[in-house]
Amino acid sequence: MRAPYRYLAALLVPLAAALGPAEASAQAAYPERVIRLVAPVPPGSPPDVVGRLVAQPLSADLGEPVIVENRAGGNQTIGLGVVAGAGPDGYTLGMVSLPTAVVPNLMAHMPYDTLRDFAPVREVAWTSNVLVVRSQASIGSLADLVRAARAHPGRLTFASGGNGTPAHVLGELFREEAAIDVLHVPFRGAVEGVSSVMAGDVDFMIASAGAVAPYVRAGKLVALAQTAGTRLPLLPHVATFGELGFPGITARDWQGIVAPAGTPPLVLKRLSDAIGIALESPQMRERLAALGMEPVRDSSPAQFATFLASEVRRWAAVSKRSGLQAQ
Repeated sequence: MRAPYRYLAALLVPLAAALGPAEASAQAAYPERVIRLVAPVPPGSPPDVVGRLVAQPLSADLGEPVIVENRAGGNQTIGLGVVAGAGPDGYTLGMVSLPTAVVPNLMAHMPYDTLRDFAPVREVAWTSNVLVVRSQASIGSLADLVRAARAHPGRLTFASGGNGTPAHVLGELFREEAAIDVLHVPFRGAVEGVSSVMAGDVDFMIASAGAVAPYVRAGKLVALAQTAGTRLPLLPHVATFGELGFPGITARDWQGIVAPAGTPPLVLKRLSDAIGIALESPQMRERLAALGMEPVRDSSPAQFATFLASEVRRWAAVSKRSGLQAQ
């Protein structure tokens, strides 16, 4: 037995004794059948894309298939409700993202408690969003956009892929920080939102960098600012909001995986470790980079739990200040 495995075994022996022979044996044998990874979004949305990227190497590491299942609707609450209500055995997992932390602040009645009913596994990836306008627009800079919005209160519009999505909440954050009056126009997905900007039906959108980068490179959209704290390698010529005088608009969308509350710690660790190994692959990093994403290489169930709680608190404060609602 190699040294790392002897060390791991030494750590697990006391825990196995505390669990009891039958329970410890069942957890040690995990997994023994197909694992369902619920993406509470339409196909092609960032949580779905990241889930599918992770599922293949995770299946190889665990020795059992990991199947991504799309359960869209209800501001992600339909799919995540399925996860919250599943057995805590590690065979039903869920993709979570920034809207997971926002939606509890928008809906009066949630089918689950975000911090109580899930067991975080780990954060997987993050991405910046980019404010874009159509290339034929007279707006050529963020300063132009702010001037136009202030000159015509309530007339400029911004698109999103739906209420509570990153494009929505970041648009509201921009409205608040820039002290402008702009109108939110939700669509049934990010693709529709981006298309509406290119068609000139909506003035701007703060969309996922990976989704808009091809259109920016093709000259169909103009990127005015990005929400990360530092410039993304995917769009290095695009300044951050902070560089352009709006340091309060620093946020990033993130993707992670959760299990139902009560899932055994040994199972959570097995999953977290396997995902971590997948994220170290150069091929995985390249595929994420092509989407404008970066892997979160330092995460664990405990770290992700702390992060998720901080995100819920942050967006609760933003929602209260801005009057953000599900609409």
